[in-house]
Amino acid sequence: MLIVFNPTAGRRRAARLWRVLDVLSASGMRLELAETRHAGHAVQLAREAVGAGADLVVAAGGDGTIAEVANGLNGSGCRLGVIPLGTANVMAHELALPFLPREVAAALAFGRTRTIRPGVVHGADGARVFVQMLGAGFDAQVVQRLDLGLKRAIGRAAYVAQSLREAARYPFRPIRVSVDGRACEAGSVIVSKGRLYGGRYLLAPGASPADDGFTVALFERAGPFAALLYGAALPLDLLPRMPGLRLLRAAEVAIETPGVPAQTDGDAAGAGPLLVRDAPAPIRVVVGTP
Repeated sequence: MLIVFNPTAGRRRAARLWRVLDVLSASGMRLELAETRHAGHAVQLAREAVGAGADLVVAAGGDGTIAEVANGLNGSGCRLGVIPLGTANVMAHELALPFLPREVAAALAFGRTRTIRPGVVHGADGARVFVQMLGAGFDAQVVQRLDLGLKRAIGRAAYVAQSLREAARYPFRPIRVSVDGRACEAGSVIVSKGRLYGGRYLLAPGASPADDGFTVALFERAGPFAALLYGAALPLDLLPRMPGLRLLRAAEVAIETPGVPAQTDGDAAGAGPLLVRDAPAPIRVVVGTP
């Protein structure tokens, strides 16, 4: 079992990882730990593991680490395991993955899986798989300019602080979007595979990462006040009912506006124009014991 770990997660999260590894080692499992050194390194490590015949690669980290490992496993049939160590852990909450070290270790040892259908975004920098969502507009600007040191120090509060800063300077240009060929316009866009966003918070009721296609959230109201209002509604699970938010189902989404910032699974993902489709193959994620 290869475990891919991002050491920038911090000491507290590293300690949680070691508790999981202690339980796995005590049960007699053979483990290999690989630390990432730079952005994209987890993709490379996962691909190398697949080439060496690995049946299971474990992402120890947050949604960004999970997405990188999924990129490396895409189309291989290799299973994806998760040790949730991130700030938001959206994917872990979406799939109801265990968090306690003994339960995580038991899940990885037992190996029961659930199939998900990731998305893939095509842009000027190539294609990249995402497991939970793509954001274009204000939320991507927040992600791209976030102080990672502050994030490690204060967690989710860093996103709140950065949102307040960006609300004062982000231009809120209208974003042209094509949703299955239908022309739309919005202030911000989130293309989601699952129900949740930003942690355990509800965005797209009824959506499932196992389904083909996406739920497209079009935030039609733009400007600093609207952005902060949507942000305040998120932790109250009121976002799906907010005025000016449209939820559409789609198989293909194009972000047509050049230069609009984008993020996937909490990591910077360049800028528009972008084309979003389902990944060619599903991925099996280890989810727990019966």
